[in-house]
Amino acid sequence: METKNTNKTSNDIVSNDNVSSAQQSRTIPFAVVESYKTIRTNLLFLLSNKSHNSITISSPYQSEGKSTTSVNTAIALSQLGSKVLLIDADLRRPSIHRKMKFQNSMGLSSVLVGFCTIDEAIHNVNANLDVLTSGPTTPNPSELLGSDSMSELLDTLQKSYEYIIIDTPPINIVTDALVLAPKTAGIMLVVKDNATRHDQLKKALTSIEFAGVRLLGLVLNATGGNGSYKYRYKYRYRYRYRYQYNYNTYAYDNNYNKDRNNGKKKKRR
Repeated sequence: METKNTNKTSNDIVSNDNVSSAQQSRTIPFAVVESYKTIRTNLLFLLSNKSHNSITISSPYQSEGKSTTSVNTAIALSQLGSKVLLIDADLRRPSIHRKMKFQNSMGLSSVLVGFCTIDEAIHNVNANLDVLTSGPTTPNPSELLGSDSMSELLDTLQKSYEYIIIDTPPINIVTDALVLAPKTAGIMLVVKDNATRHDQLKKALTSIEFAGVRLLGLVLNATGGNGSYKYRYKYRYRYRYRYQYNYNTYAYDNNYNKDRNNGKKKKRR
């Protein structure tokens, strides 16, 4: 199993000379930029002898930085001059369109059900980077991602792009990522320092192994500046689910809260 760790990533979007000014509005710390370059280098080695050039990115739970990691990884790869496509396959709670400032009236779901063509749905960022947003939410996201139409779409896209980065929902909440990942080179798992517990990570890794999916590596997100990789169990869980936009939310919030609360009860005896 190959693993990768970054000692300092964040929720910032790495700047690109050709990316719109809205995505360059903040100064990104040097350590963050270099961390994504390290991820890029490791992925280049991992994919050098693979038939698939697409990568699934997920996390154990939500709010751990998987979508930002997907965006920054795509940008970092495109900065090499490679033709890159970023796909938002989180059809339940998409975010790529907001991060990249795109409309989401058409996207992946629209293409899979035949409402539009792939050319109509793709957004161009610059000469090397394109984005396929999620499109309207659907009642059957797992079925769409596991369909023959999705396999055929990836086969078609791999002929036009050197790398395809796919953002997917959290593994411990829904099965979407595990349904899609076998169609790609493997899965890269994002965990958040001082937030993701060991038991949650173990559950995600067990699910990946059970599904027969290749684990490309782990990305440790939102670490402190001391470079420590230590996981701490004494966390305070204050997660609220108040989604204000018109998208379907996960139907597993009760289980999610139950897992978090169980961890909280075990903290002290």
